[in-house]
Amino acid sequence: MAEVLEAIGVAGVRLDRFLADQRPDLSRAYVRKLIETGNATVDGRPGKAGQRLAGGERIRLLLPDPPPPLRLADQERPVPILYEDEDLLVVDKPPGAVVHPAPGNERNTLVDALLARGTMLAGADGSPRPGIVHRLDKDTSGALIVAKTLQGERFIARQIRERALEKHYLALVEGHLDPPQGRIEAPIGRDPRQRQRMAVVSGGREAVTEYFTLRPVGEMSLLDVRLLTGRTHQIRVHLAAIGHPVVGDPLYGRPRRQGPPRQFLHAWRLGFRRPRDGAWIEVTAPLAPDLAQWLAAQEATG
Repeated sequence: MAEVLEAIGVAGVRLDRFLADQRPDLSRAYVRKLIETGNATVDGRPGKAGQRLAGGERIRLLLPDPPPPLRLADQERPVPILYEDEDLLVVDKPPGAVVHPAPGNERNTLVDALLARGTMLAGADGSPRPGIVHRLDKDTSGALIVAKTLQGERFIARQIRERALEKHYLALVEGHLDPPQGRIEAPIGRDPRQRQRMAVVSGGREAVTEYFTLRPVGEMSLLDVRLLTGRTHQIRVHLAAIGHPVVGDPLYGRPRRQGPPRQFLHAWRLGFRRPRDGAWIEVTAPLAPDLAQWLAAQEATG
Protein backbone atom coordinates (compact mmCIF):
# COMPACT_ATOMS: atom_id res chain seq x y z
CA MET A 1 0.00 0.00 0.00
CA ALA A 2 1.45 3.35 -1.06
CA GLU A 3 0.75 6.67 0.65
CA VAL A 4 1.70 10.08 -0.77
CA LEU A 5 2.46 12.91 1.68
CA GLU A 6 3.16 16.59 1.09
CA ALA A 7 5.98 18.06 3.22
CA ILE A 8 4.45 21.45 4.02
CA GLY A 9 5.79 23.74 6.74
CA VAL A 10 8.47 21.32 7.84
CA ALA A 11 11.68 22.96 6.63
CA GLY A 12 14.69 21.50 8.43
CA VAL A 13 12.85 18.44 9.78
CA ARG A 14 14.47 15.03 9.28
CA LEU A 15 12.67 12.64 6.94
CA ASP A 16 12.30 9.90 9.56
CA ARG A 17 10.88 12.37 12.08
CA PHE A 18 8.42 13.75 9.51
CA LEU A 19 7.12 10.28 8.59
CA ALA A 20 6.87 9.20 12.24
CA ASP A 21 4.86 12.34 13.01
CA GLN A 22 2.57 11.74 10.02
CA ARG A 23 2.07 8.09 10.93
CA PRO A 24 1.98 7.86 14.76
CA ASP A 25 0.82 4.25 14.42
CA LEU A 26 4.35 3.36 13.23
CA SER A 27 7.36 3.37 15.54
CA ARG A 28 10.29 5.55 14.51
CA ALA A 29 12.50 2.44 14.33
CA TYR A 30 10.05 0.87 11.86
CA VAL A 31 9.96 4.10 9.82
CA ARG A 32 13.77 4.06 9.61
CA LYS A 33 13.63 0.44 8.48
CA LEU A 34 11.17 1.37 5.73
CA ILE A 35 13.45 4.19 4.56
CA GLU A 36 16.58 2.02 4.63
CA THR A 37 14.86 -0.66 2.53
CA GLY A 38 13.86 1.84 -0.15
CA ASN A 39 10.20 2.14 0.77
CA ALA A 40 10.25 5.94 1.08
CA THR A 41 11.06 8.33 -1.78
CA VAL A 42 11.40 12.11 -1.82
CA ASP A 43 10.41 13.67 -5.13
CA GLY A 44 10.93 10.30 -6.77
CA ARG A 45 14.40 9.65 -5.30
CA PRO A 46 15.25 7.17 -2.50
CA GLY A 47 15.11 8.95 0.84
CA LYS A 48 17.58 8.85 3.70
CA ALA A 49 16.48 8.81 7.34
CA GLY A 50 18.61 11.79 8.36
CA GLN A 51 18.06 14.01 5.35
CA ARG A 52 16.57 17.44 6.11
CA LEU A 53 13.45 18.46 4.24
CA ALA A 54 13.30 21.87 2.58
CA GLY A 55 9.50 21.93 2.54
CA GLY A 56 7.12 21.25 -0.31
CA GLU A 57 8.57 17.84 -1.26
CA ARG A 58 6.32 15.02 -2.43
CA ILE A 59 7.03 11.94 -0.29
CA ARG A 60 5.83 8.48 -1.23
CA LEU A 61 5.73 5.87 1.54
CA LEU A 62 5.23 2.23 0.58
CA LEU A 63 3.92 0.00 3.36
CA PRO A 64 4.56 -3.75 2.93
CA ASP A 65 1.71 -6.24 2.94
CA PRO A 66 0.64 -7.54 6.37
CA PRO A 67 3.09 -10.11 7.75
CA PRO A 68 2.31 -13.84 7.65
CA PRO A 69 0.88 -15.61 10.71
CA LEU A 70 3.20 -16.04 13.65
CA ARG A 71 4.85 -19.47 13.80
CA LEU A 72 7.41 -21.06 16.06
CA ALA A 73 9.91 -23.31 14.30
CA ASP A 74 8.88 -26.37 16.32
CA GLN A 75 5.14 -25.65 16.11
CA GLU A 76 3.08 -26.95 13.20
CA ARG A 77 0.20 -24.57 13.87
CA PRO A 78 0.31 -20.77 13.90
CA VAL A 79 0.37 -19.02 17.26
CA PRO A 80 -2.90 -17.04 17.43
CA ILE A 81 -2.77 -13.27 17.73
CA LEU A 82 -5.63 -12.51 20.12
CA TYR A 83 -5.43 -8.71 19.85
CA GLU A 84 -3.27 -6.14 18.06
CA ASP A 85 -3.09 -2.36 17.78
CA GLU A 86 -0.41 0.22 16.98
CA ASP A 87 1.42 -0.20 20.29
CA LEU A 88 1.02 -3.79 21.39
CA LEU A 89 -0.30 -7.22 20.66
CA VAL A 90 -1.55 -10.13 22.73
CA VAL A 91 -0.51 -13.63 21.67
CA ASP A 92 -1.84 -16.99 22.80
CA LYS A 93 1.46 -18.51 23.90
CA PRO A 94 1.63 -22.27 23.36
CA PRO A 95 3.00 -24.56 26.08
CA GLY A 96 6.67 -25.39 25.75
CA ALA A 97 7.55 -22.07 24.12
CA VAL A 98 10.20 -19.90 25.78
CA VAL A 99 9.22 -16.22 25.76
CA HIS A 100 12.62 -14.59 25.15
CA PRO A 101 16.24 -15.69 24.65
CA ALA A 102 18.05 -16.81 27.80
CA PRO A 103 21.01 -19.06 28.61
CA GLY A 104 20.14 -22.52 27.34
CA ASN A 105 17.27 -21.18 25.22
CA GLU A 106 18.88 -18.72 22.85
CA ARG A 107 16.84 -19.59 19.75
CA ASN A 108 13.29 -20.45 18.67
CA THR A 109 11.67 -18.19 21.27
CA LEU A 110 8.42 -16.27 21.02
CA VAL A 111 10.45 -13.08 20.46
CA ASP A 112 12.29 -14.75 17.56
CA ALA A 113 8.98 -15.75 15.98
CA LEU A 114 7.58 -12.24 16.27
CA LEU A 115 10.66 -10.67 14.72
CA ALA A 116 10.60 -13.23 11.91
CA ARG A 117 6.95 -12.32 11.30
CA GLY A 118 8.09 -8.74 10.70
CA THR A 119 6.66 -7.32 13.91
CA MET A 120 8.60 -4.35 15.26
CA LEU A 121 9.18 -4.76 19.00
CA ALA A 122 10.04 -2.10 21.55
CA GLY A 123 13.80 -2.19 22.16
CA ALA A 124 14.48 -4.64 19.33
CA ASP A 125 17.70 -2.77 18.51
CA GLY A 126 19.44 -3.66 21.76
CA SER A 127 17.24 -5.14 24.50
CA PRO A 128 17.84 -8.83 25.35
CA ARG A 129 14.06 -9.23 25.75
CA PRO A 130 12.49 -6.75 23.29
CA GLY A 131 8.83 -6.00 23.79
CA ILE A 132 8.45 -8.24 26.83
CA VAL A 133 6.79 -6.41 29.74
CA HIS A 134 5.67 -9.55 31.57
CA ARG A 135 6.29 -13.23 30.94
CA LEU A 136 4.91 -16.74 31.29
CA ASP A 137 6.82 -19.84 32.35
CA LYS A 138 7.84 -22.18 29.53
CA ASP A 139 5.14 -24.72 30.40
CA THR A 140 2.39 -22.15 31.05
CA SER A 141 0.14 -21.34 28.10
CA GLY A 142 -2.14 -18.42 27.37
CA ALA A 143 -2.45 -14.69 26.87
CA LEU A 144 0.76 -12.65 26.85
CA ILE A 145 1.15 -8.93 26.08
CA VAL A 146 4.05 -7.86 23.85
CA ALA A 147 4.89 -4.17 23.30
CA LYS A 148 5.53 -2.97 19.75
CA THR A 149 6.46 0.60 20.68
CA LEU A 150 8.23 2.25 23.61
CA GLN A 151 5.01 4.14 24.31
CA GLY A 152 3.15 0.85 24.64
CA GLU A 153 5.88 -0.70 26.76
CA ARG A 154 5.90 2.21 29.23
CA PHE A 155 2.10 2.41 29.38
CA ILE A 156 1.67 -1.30 30.17
CA ALA A 157 4.60 -1.30 32.61
CA ARG A 158 2.96 1.55 34.50
CA GLN A 159 -0.31 -0.36 34.71
CA ILE A 160 1.56 -3.35 36.09
CA ARG A 161 3.27 -1.19 38.74
CA GLU A 162 -0.04 0.38 39.72
CA ARG A 163 -1.79 -3.02 39.74
CA ALA A 164 -4.25 -1.75 37.16
CA LEU A 165 -3.56 -4.54 34.67
CA GLU A 166 -5.75 -7.56 35.39
CA LYS A 167 -4.15 -10.99 34.92
CA HIS A 168 -6.36 -14.02 35.48
CA TYR A 169 -5.26 -17.66 35.26
CA LEU A 170 -7.07 -20.98 35.26
CA ALA A 171 -5.40 -23.35 37.70
CA LEU A 172 -6.40 -26.89 38.64
CA VAL A 173 -5.17 -27.63 42.15
CA GLU A 174 -5.10 -30.56 44.54
CA GLY A 175 -7.94 -30.74 47.05
CA HIS A 176 -10.84 -28.42 47.89
CA LEU A 177 -10.08 -24.98 49.30
CA ASP A 178 -11.63 -23.71 52.51
CA PRO A 179 -12.66 -20.96 52.19
CA PRO A 180 -13.46 -21.43 48.47
CA GLN A 181 -12.19 -17.94 47.70
CA GLY A 182 -9.52 -15.84 49.33
CA ARG A 183 -6.36 -13.79 49.18
CA ILE A 184 -2.81 -14.98 49.79
CA GLU A 185 -0.29 -12.38 50.96
CA ALA A 186 3.11 -13.95 51.54
CA PRO A 187 6.59 -12.71 50.49
CA ILE A 188 8.43 -14.75 47.87
CA GLY A 189 12.17 -15.19 47.44
CA ARG A 190 14.75 -17.76 46.41
CA ASP A 191 14.45 -21.00 48.40
CA PRO A 192 17.61 -21.09 50.55
CA ARG A 193 17.70 -24.89 50.47
CA GLN A 194 17.01 -25.43 46.76
CA ARG A 195 18.19 -22.49 44.69
CA GLN A 196 16.29 -23.52 41.56
CA ARG A 197 13.02 -23.05 43.47
CA MET A 198 11.21 -20.05 44.87
CA ALA A 199 9.53 -20.14 48.27
CA VAL A 200 7.60 -18.11 50.82
CA VAL A 201 10.47 -16.64 52.84
CA SER A 202 10.88 -13.94 55.44
CA GLY A 203 12.37 -10.88 53.78
CA GLY A 204 11.17 -11.91 50.31
CA ARG A 205 9.45 -9.58 47.87
CA GLU A 206 5.81 -8.68 48.47
CA ALA A 207 3.47 -11.07 46.63
CA VAL A 208 -0.33 -11.01 46.52
CA THR A 209 -2.60 -13.61 44.89
CA GLU A 210 -6.39 -13.82 44.86
CA TYR A 211 -8.29 -17.02 44.05
CA PHE A 212 -11.90 -18.04 43.45
CA THR A 213 -13.10 -21.65 43.17
CA LEU A 214 -14.98 -22.17 39.91
CA ARG A 215 -15.92 -25.81 40.55
CA PRO A 216 -14.68 -29.05 42.10
CA VAL A 217 -13.24 -31.68 39.78
CA GLY A 218 -13.24 -34.92 41.76
CA GLU A 219 -10.68 -34.43 44.53
CA MET A 220 -9.33 -31.36 42.73
CA SER A 221 -10.56 -27.79 42.25
CA LEU A 222 -10.57 -25.52 39.21
CA LEU A 223 -9.67 -21.96 40.24
CA ASP A 224 -9.76 -18.50 38.74
CA VAL A 225 -6.53 -16.97 40.07
CA ARG A 226 -5.72 -13.27 39.83
CA LEU A 227 -2.17 -11.99 40.19
CA LEU A 228 -1.78 -8.61 41.86
CA THR A 229 2.02 -8.84 41.80
CA GLY A 230 4.27 -10.67 39.36
CA ARG A 231 6.88 -12.68 41.23
CA THR A 232 8.63 -15.68 39.68
CA HIS A 233 6.44 -18.81 40.00
CA GLN A 234 4.07 -16.80 42.21
CA ILE A 235 0.86 -18.78 41.66
CA ARG A 236 2.64 -22.12 41.98
CA VAL A 237 4.47 -21.08 45.16
CA HIS A 238 1.46 -19.50 46.86
CA LEU A 239 -0.93 -22.36 46.16
CA ALA A 240 1.63 -24.94 47.25
CA ALA A 241 2.24 -22.93 50.43
CA ILE A 242 -1.43 -23.25 51.48
CA GLY A 243 -1.45 -26.98 50.76
CA HIS A 244 -3.11 -26.93 47.32
CA PRO A 245 -0.35 -27.20 44.69
CA VAL A 246 -1.09 -26.93 40.98
CA VAL A 247 -1.85 -30.36 39.53
CA GLY A 248 1.05 -31.63 37.42
CA ASP A 249 3.56 -29.10 38.75
CA PRO A 250 6.93 -30.92 38.67
CA LEU A 251 8.65 -28.45 41.00
CA TYR A 252 6.09 -27.59 43.68
CA GLY A 253 3.41 -30.25 43.22
CA ARG A 254 2.70 -33.84 44.16
CA PRO A 255 3.47 -36.76 41.83
CA ARG A 256 0.47 -38.34 40.09
CA ARG A 257 0.38 -41.67 38.28
CA GLN A 258 -1.75 -40.28 35.47
CA GLY A 259 -1.40 -36.53 35.61
CA PRO A 260 -1.94 -33.87 32.96
CA PRO A 261 0.63 -33.43 30.17
CA ARG A 262 2.12 -30.47 32.08
CA GLN A 263 1.35 -28.20 35.00
CA PHE A 264 -2.32 -27.22 34.82
CA LEU A 265 -1.86 -23.43 34.59
CA HIS A 266 -3.20 -21.23 31.80
CA ALA A 267 -3.26 -17.42 31.45
CA TRP A 268 -6.86 -17.09 30.32
CA ARG A 269 -7.81 -13.42 30.62
CA LEU A 270 -6.07 -10.04 30.46
CA GLY A 271 -7.64 -6.64 31.08
CA PHE A 272 -5.75 -3.41 30.38
CA ARG A 273 -6.05 0.15 29.14
CA ARG A 274 -5.06 0.76 25.53
CA PRO A 275 -2.08 3.16 25.26
CA ARG A 276 -3.44 5.49 22.56
CA ASP A 277 -6.82 6.38 24.07
CA GLY A 278 -7.08 4.65 27.47
CA ALA A 279 -9.96 2.42 26.33
CA TRP A 280 -10.41 -0.69 28.49
CA ILE A 281 -9.59 -3.90 26.59
CA GLU A 282 -10.26 -7.47 27.72
CA VAL A 283 -8.69 -10.42 25.92
CA THR A 284 -9.46 -14.09 26.58
CA ALA A 285 -7.36 -17.09 25.58
CA PRO A 286 -9.36 -20.35 25.41
CA LEU A 287 -8.02 -23.14 27.60
CA ALA A 288 -5.18 -24.84 25.69
CA PRO A 289 -6.28 -28.07 23.93
CA ASP A 290 -3.99 -30.40 25.90
CA LEU A 291 -5.35 -29.19 29.25
CA ALA A 292 -8.95 -28.95 27.99
CA GLN A 293 -8.90 -32.59 26.82
CA TRP A 294 -7.35 -33.85 30.07
CA LEU A 295 -9.83 -31.86 32.17
CA ALA A 296 -12.79 -33.19 30.16
CA ALA A 297 -11.57 -36.75 30.72
CA GLN A 298 -11.35 -36.19 34.50
CA GLU A 299 -14.84 -34.71 34.64
CA ALA A 300 -16.25 -37.53 32.52
CA THR A 301 -14.91 -40.14 34.97
CA GLY A 302 -15.59 -38.13 38.13
